[in-house]
Amino acid sequence: MKRRIWLTVGLMALLALISGCTQINEPITPESKGFWNEYIVYPLSWLIKYVANALGGNFGLSIVIVTIFIRLLILPLMIQQTKNAKAMQALQPEIQKLREKYSSKDMQTQQKLQQEMMLLFQKHGVNPMAGCFPILIQMPILIGFYHAIMRTREIAEHNFLWFDLGEKDPYYILPIVAGITTFIQQKIMMAGAGQQNPQMAMMLWMMPIMIVIFAINFPAALSLYWVVGNIFSIVQTYFIKGPNVDSAHSGGKKK
Repeated sequence: MKRRIWLTVGLMALLALISGCTQINEPITPESKGFWNEYIVYPLSWLIKYVANALGGNFGLSIVIVTIFIRLLILPLMIQQTKNAKAMQALQPEIQKLREKYSSKDMQTQQKLQQEMMLLFQKHGVNPMAGCFPILIQMPILIGFYHAIMRTREIAEHNFLWFDLGEKDPYYILPIVAGITTFIQQKIMMAGAGQQNPQMAMMLWMMPIMIVIFAINFPAALSLYWVVGNIFSIVQTYFIKGPNVDSAHSGGKKK
């Protein structure tokens, strides 16, 4: 979970960096050259426009549908990530025992700890890096969305609900909802993990705050993409981890 959180923070920071790229002022067209333009930005721009045309020109609803479509494409990875997280949670007692056994901080002991943990993961078929894959895949998609929106005039100038897709949310509603849904998603992912250490508890709050700060400064269309993706992930995670979520909450009440 910590890797996932820091990867997402890095993703948003990278988005902030790339948003200042000079290409942001150049319209995206079929003639745009370069791998990034030809295989990421233009296909996203084309897809959003294609769906919008089928919906009578509603680019906001198009972004919602395209977001769900993208989430469905990466759903197998997301399911694998959730199952892997459940397996990691089940191994926490054994991991804790190994940490107590190899509690010394010298390099040799720590290397032995890492070896024993890798053997434990291999024995149970757990990949500690599996949670990073969906984030790594979403990174170019999110940045591509930003460029597709800002470099396609029809999308950037379209009004949806109370906001313009290419402008900041004037009432900060979407950034706040993005932060709330991020918190709920993480809370569900952590359900059943047992007692959280202070560092993890801090991450649980820090990540939504970071999302709100970034979302306030980016086009509302990106916040819309993030909110829809979060809601999709919350529903997906609940159905995969539903019994664990319920038992965790009920267990907490008993205490």
